[in-house]
Amino acid sequence: MASAAEQLASSINLGAFGKATELKKRLWFTLAALVVYRLGTYIPLPGIDPTVLAEIFKRNAGGILGMFDMLAGGALGRMTIFALNIMPYISASIIIQLMSAVNPKLEALKKEGESGRKVLNQYTRILTVILAAAQAYGISVGLENMEGGGAGRVVLDPGLFFRLTTLVSLVGGSMFVMWLGEQITARGIGNGISLIIFAGIVANLPTALISTLELGRTGNISLFFILVLTVLVIATVAFIVFFERAQRRIVIQYPKRQMGNKMMGGESSHLPLKLNTSGVIPPIFASSLLLLPATIVGFGNTGVNSSLPLWLRSISDSLAHGQPLYLVSYVLLIVFFAFFYTAIVFNPKETAENLKKNGGFVAGIRPGHHTAEHLDYILTRLTVLGAGYLAIICVLPEILISEFAVPFFFGGTSLLIVVSVTMDTVAQIQSHLIAHQYEGLIRKSQLKGRRG
Repeated sequence: MASAAEQLASSINLGAFGKATELKKRLWFTLAALVVYRLGTYIPLPGIDPTVLAEIFKRNAGGILGMFDMLAGGALGRMTIFALNIMPYISASIIIQLMSAVNPKLEALKKEGESGRKVLNQYTRILTVILAAAQAYGISVGLENMEGGGAGRVVLDPGLFFRLTTLVSLVGGSMFVMWLGEQITARGIGNGISLIIFAGIVANLPTALISTLELGRTGNISLFFILVLTVLVIATVAFIVFFERAQRRIVIQYPKRQMGNKMMGGESSHLPLKLNTSGVIPPIFASSLLLLPATIVGFGNTGVNSSLPLWLRSISDSLAHGQPLYLVSYVLLIVFFAFFYTAIVFNPKETAENLKKNGGFVAGIRPGHHTAEHLDYILTRLTVLGAGYLAIICVLPEILISEFAVPFFFGGTSLLIVVSVTMDTVAQIQSHLIAHQYEGLIRKSQLKGRRG
């Protein structure tokens, strides 16, 4: 880690940054787009009583709503036009990726390069509209059935008009956020979708810090615990950085070839395999599945005719934060989704075939089928370590959340997203600076050549 930091410091300096005009334009565009996104998270849906809604969300903060509201930057809790945020687009992207692995036509499009990628992106957008419309209609119906005890109902004037305006507002907001993320990716710095989620989490960090300090002031938690929590967060961030940078480099060799009077080839490179290939997808999926029963029970208690079966309440209680069944199920689901998503994003057979076509081979391993088996064996061992790392990162904060009422923002999923997006964005800034320095050297050499 020290050497990486030294390389980063040596390659990025203020002088080079000041001269990189294109990079500064991209950074300003990214910042402006994120400001527009944050403004949209405060535009409320029409016909909603915010006081009653805030009371209901306070009661359901421990369910899936709490996590989704964290990812949406508070837009879901305020029920604004960006309440769906980027989640329909993420769900559509995952579905298209899953279908690409089993559908021959979509798999062929995936291999066509840029043209195939454009078609798949169009399919993703269409599916995003469908998912957003279904979720928006479900939210409108759910809002009409909610009431906050003696405070009244959430929707002031329920009916077809309210459902229609909610549907149009939420779908339009979700599509705008998707477009904004694509614009950041194309004209800004970093991955736009990831940066939008990152902005939502970071924007609510001050509130989380204030609530934690308030717990200390009222005596619910001690000052010593706050210090321990601070140290734990710093250690977790360092742990995430170490494991996200960790990779296994497989040496790839290329044979020498005679081309005319010259001997070409004979070089070696490496194939990097990340320790955590699946990224943050497993914790998000596992949390969503586990918190669904608790959320159903919470919504069932808000309606006028709230009557839920006893078995559903029992399941919800067993899967509450900190319960043994919840922790065990959480770990098992993280491991499952880590292996499942890794199998989707990395295909050992396809990689082995590409190496064979380009004349590359792994030392001591025969090209083709044997290389695919070797890569699969290495990837399986790496995924075991990666799944264990994700389980540790996500389960330990869950215990703090359940035992000491620590906000969601100090959970493993939120820290994992923040650290991963920060590392990716810094790496892209570094790449732009290096490219700018190379362009400067090329211009100088051309000027010298003309003078000579």
